[in-house]
Parts: sequence; C-alpha cells; structure tokens
Amino acid sequence: MREFRFGVVAESVRDGARLIETAKEAERLGYSTLLIRDHFVTEPFGDQLSPMLALTAVAAATTRLRVGTLVLSNDYRHPVLLAKEAATLQHLSGGRFELGIGAGWLLDEYERAGLPFDPAGTRVSRLSESLSVLDGLLSGEKVTYSGTHYRVRDLSVFPPAPRPPLLVGAGGKRMLRLAGRVAEVVGILPIALPGGSISDAMSERSAETMARKVGWVRESGRDVELSQILSFELTDDHRAAAERTARSRGWGASAADFVLDMPSRVIGSVTRIADELHRRRDRYGLTYHVISDRDMHAFAPVAAALR
Repeated sequence: MREFRFGVVAESVRDGARLIETAKEAERLGYSTLLIRDHFVTEPFGDQLSPMLALTAVAAATTRLRVGTLVLSNDYRHPVLLAKEAATLQHLSGGRFELGIGAGWLLDEYERAGLPFDPAGTRVSRLSESLSVLDGLLSGEKVTYSGTHYRVRDLSVFPPAPRPPLLVGAGGKRMLRLAGRVAEVVGILPIALPGGSISDAMSERSAETMARKVGWVRESGRDVELSQILSFELTDDHRAAAERTARSRGWGASAADFVLDMPSRVIGSVTRIADELHRRRDRYGLTYHVISDRDMHAFAPVAAALR
C-alpha cells in the first residue's frame, strides 16, 4: 500500500511574488508538490502563469518541494519541444519535476487560439503517440518514430536527466486504460464531454464510477499511483454539511449519503477526514490528493495526520 502524499495546485496565483510565497509556504507545511494548470483563457480556473516557466522559478526558490503540471494539453506543444523543456526543468530542479499531460478538452480555449478541436478519438490517439515520443526522448534514447500525427528521426534531447515521472489526467475508459499502461501516476477526473467541457453529472462523482475507473487503470497490471483533485469541508457536523452540499448541487438534501460517499470530497473533523481517506485508500487505492492553494492552510492538519 502506497503512502499518502498531498499536492497544492496554485490556481489563485497571478504574479511571481505570490507564486514564490505560495511555493515556500507549501514546502513549509509539508506538501509534496506544487502544481500549475495549463490554460490561456480565464475561465474556468482564472488567469494562469505559463506552467513550465513558473515551475522553474519555484524549483529555484525551494529545496524539497516537487513541481508538476496538472496537466499540460498535448495539443499545445509538439512532444519534441516538450521533451526538451521537461528535460531542462528536471535538470534545473535536481530531479523534482513531474510531467502531467492530457489530451486537451476545453473547446473555448481551442477556438479562441485558432486551434482545431478534433474529435476526442483523434486527440487521444495524438496523445498516445506523443507519450511514445516523450518516453523515448526523456529516457535518454535516440528516437526515430513514424506515426499518424508525429514523425521524429534520429533525435535525442539535451540535457540528460533522470526521466521525470509521467502523470496522465484521464476520465474516460480509453484514456484511463492508456494512462494505466504508460504513466507512473494517473489523475482520475470526471469525463470530458464531446462539446468541450467537463461533465458535471452526479454519476461521475459516485463511488461506483470511481471503482470502475480504477479498474480500467489497473487492467495493465502495473503498479500505478492514483491521484485526484480533492475538495473538503472541516466541520463538526458532517451530516448537515453534506445536506448543504447536496442542496447546492441541486440534488436535494436526501442525497447527503451520496455526498458523504463521493470519493473526491471529504467532510468532517480532521480525524474523520483522515479516517475517511484511509478507507478510500483501501477501497480504491487513492493516495495522492491535490487541493487548491486557497485551502492549503486549512487542510494542513489533515495532511500532517496522514504523513
């Protein structure tokens, strides 16, 4: 059974000073990783710094904190360019970089940037090829590759560095199976919809859906670390808090038990939340939880209790 670790996604950071302050505080509080999203439109997460450049600054300002992307859209960078940047960041950080990548999903972003938003199957196929190129280049190989989407001939990348762990963010069956075959970490997400958004369906948050998704990841038989973005509420009355959450989602107060069983949300005291995350580790294998930087102080006692 893997040990727990906890990451902070710096989604409220808008400038360099706040970035470094947040990173140093995350390191002081004992978090494993500082992560940055990959978007160039404001909605739905707010304005974001460019992840690879920002993480280089974080690595220079910290000593133990790992840095990672959550997650890069494969369609925004050619895998050779990304391999060069990843190898450089892995070198400059002293081996503290985690490369998170996904197929891309936000239609508004593609359209406003003038990028073709291909069908999901095409985007996933392109990611699969990209991962093959990335794996070879970041493993120090001289790569020749000829696929439908990428062609590379007799190429290696500098500087040589230990291959960074790959995190693949995935929500659908094909993506989760791909992630289980190639990644060291799988970030389990709600499914992306064909129209270019993330599903808000109640079923995507259920215990049964999480178990099914974990099963798809595990089909490969590899020992993969499982991650998710975690929301939480510290309270002495978990039942009342669950009823409020259910009503706010439009599900009705009677869905409180469903909310309390949602794998991506925990409610209660520090002790109750810690116990619940232990149960979810036993049930699903989830051990790497990522929270918003807005909540890192509030969640710190839970993380400390589980480390």
